[in-house]
Amino acid sequence: MKVLIVGGGGREHAIACAVSKSPKVEKIYCAPGNAGIAEIAECVDIQVMDFEEIARFAKKIKADLVIVGPDDPLAAGIVDVLKGYGLKVFGPDGKAAILEGSKAFSKDLMKKYGIPTAAYEVFDDAEKATAYLEKAKYPIVLKADGLALGKGVLICNTKEEALDGVKEIMLDKKFGMAGNRMVIEEYMTGREVSVLTFCDGKTIKVMSSAQDHKRAGDGDTGLNTGGMGTFSPSPFYTAHIDEFCKKNIYKPTVEAMAKEGRPFKGVIFFGLMLTEDGPKVLEYNARFGDPEAQVVLPRMKNDIIDVMCACVDGTLGKIKLEFEDNAAVCVMLASSGYPGKYERGFVINGLESFKDKEDCFVFHSGTKKTGKGIVTNGGRVLGVTAKGDDLKKARSRAYEAVEWIDFENKYYRHDIGKAIDEA
Repeated sequence: MKVLIVGGGGREHAIACAVSKSPKVEKIYCAPGNAGIAEIAECVDIQVMDFEEIARFAKKIKADLVIVGPDDPLAAGIVDVLKGYGLKVFGPDGKAAILEGSKAFSKDLMKKYGIPTAAYEVFDDAEKATAYLEKAKYPIVLKADGLALGKGVLICNTKEEALDGVKEIMLDKKFGMAGNRMVIEEYMTGREVSVLTFCDGKTIKVMSSAQDHKRAGDGDTGLNTGGMGTFSPSPFYTAHIDEFCKKNIYKPTVEAMAKEGRPFKGVIFFGLMLTEDGPKVLEYNARFGDPEAQVVLPRMKNDIIDVMCACVDGTLGKIKLEFEDNAAVCVMLASSGYPGKYERGFVINGLESFKDKEDCFVFHSGTKKTGKGIVTNGGRVLGVTAKGDDLKKARSRAYEAVEWIDFENKYYRHDIGKAIDEA
């Protein structure tokens, strides 16, 4: 098989590594890819939103499967365009990808079908949102309706913070068009858990759980990011919780999308809050999480091509998902200043330390190959992942591996997976 992966981040590198293990795959292409992906795939200089060019290239190489990684092209309907060219594509079409593309849609869907989530209101008028916040209970959560690279969520402890948030999202358009509408929802407390699932439109299969760390600084301080690290599995996601979620959240979501005429094929990411009243949905994503993919996929025993093709073909019910009985921890190495202003172009040293290591991996997020070597080319630069017999061993190994890599303005959190000690 020839496989084309669309995207160029750590998630796509993790997918490419999983695909490269399949004996069915003879050649991998990636558009646009990055310096790490280039080691196992042929990278082509086509941007993820250039749907027609991606389709033409896929036809030219006679791709047997196209895998779409990022949220923006999925929400914008890349799958519909590629299917129009007669290509086999893993990922939800535009009608289904709205599950992530519009928070208002997903909240309304959960309300309609009784899927547990936080109470909320939707606003497309800043004045009405402001009036609502004058009488609201705090803390409260503001969410830009559209896609905002995982950063369009503001937790406001006071009315003043919330009013500033309305200005930021709806008037100043900090997150662009994503802020034309806004969801205001109750603040939930509890443990956060990420659960990735495969879907074929009617059947849903649950992958191993994970937990992300969104804030930039140690102790969950600082600005929201695309994710500073993660671990899998979550010790807080028990068999009892899994059973509840399968019955009351996962299966009802897939059934609801089918009833709405939006059958979902691909990956649904469930962001959960384990509250005192039981698990509730924080958000849906319509693709693999990043960096969740970097700890979940290295532990998956299945041939990922078999699973993805089953999702596309509607035969997922025949697949038994299997994961290694171990753990993984990923620590993101970022450029100092991220998610704000940062410099790029610094040479990265130490990548060769990961060669031939069976328990350590380095996934490239923002890198570029130049004449002077591989250099930093983004806010999040590398995801250092390690596996271990249990979470504590995986965490220790991951932080050991972090020291193998060096580049100017290297920054990372020191407490990824610290919650493990409390489990």
